[in-house]
Amino acid sequence: MGFLGVLLPIFGIFVLGFIGQKKFNLDTKSISTMALYLMSPFLVFRTFYSAEFTINYFYLFLFTVVLCLSLILVVYIISFFRNYTVTETSGMILASAFMNNGNYGTPVIFLLFGAAGLDYAIILMVGQQLVMCTIGIYFAAKGSPEGNGVQTAIKAVCRMPIVYGAIAGTVFQFVNIPLSNSVMEAINLVANAAIPTIMITLGMQLANISLKKIAYRKLSVSLLLKLAVSPAIAFLLSLALPVGEMVRHIMIIVAAMPTAANTTMYALQFNTEPEFVSSATFISTSLSLITLPIIFFFVL
Repeated sequence: MGFLGVLLPIFGIFVLGFIGQKKFNLDTKSISTMALYLMSPFLVFRTFYSAEFTINYFYLFLFTVVLCLSLILVVYIISFFRNYTVTETSGMILASAFMNNGNYGTPVIFLLFGAAGLDYAIILMVGQQLVMCTIGIYFAAKGSPEGNGVQTAIKAVCRMPIVYGAIAGTVFQFVNIPLSNSVMEAINLVANAAIPTIMITLGMQLANISLKKIAYRKLSVSLLLKLAVSPAIAFLLSLALPVGEMVRHIMIIVAAMPTAANTTMYALQFNTEPEFVSSATFISTSLSLITLPIIFFFVL
């Protein structure tokens, strides 16, 4: 019941966006743009400004990057044999290579390991934020039908305020620049609103999906990569890193988390298979109710 207590509120926020879109027919992309360009930079800034950097940051950040790149490599291999277009490949990467270890994974780790595990979950969340706002945005822009591939992707990453939010947060921490309580309160207000806004946007996008248009075969591959292949790769990577047993367990469990909600926002912004990516996010989150207890059984 504890695990359901974490999962059900997440679905409740998705449902809120779904109902709102069905009733009011809102402009999903405008809300996505607001969350991406105005709200998320404050969330990322706060994360990097508040985090306490240790040697574990290096190992866990290395794990996050290598896991992401490994999954991207697997997607490219599959895309080669299935003759996917650049847009299809990029959509598959968004749906398969980035996990929801923030508003989903972090509470689950806290539920399983307590305060000691929460510290490592936050480290992984910080690394994942950085990976998503660089590598994730790169592939979202690369797969855009309106763009021109790599050049557009690099420009998109350079223009993205999330990246500069991460840089600013890191600089402010290392230079030890203090922020007043009133400034931090304003930052917290926007940052705290970012995640639920992203999740509501996902629910809104799900309301626009036509079940007839979903590529179920491709979606099945994405779900297999995200929920099964990803934790398997994480297991191998955890054996190669000088970390303790609890951290290894956390690595594997976090890697088994469903697709990150942020990827739907990126897909919407750049029109990179938004229906496919949002479907993968929702269905992987639903299936995690079954797959995560299986991972717990083998890991814990």
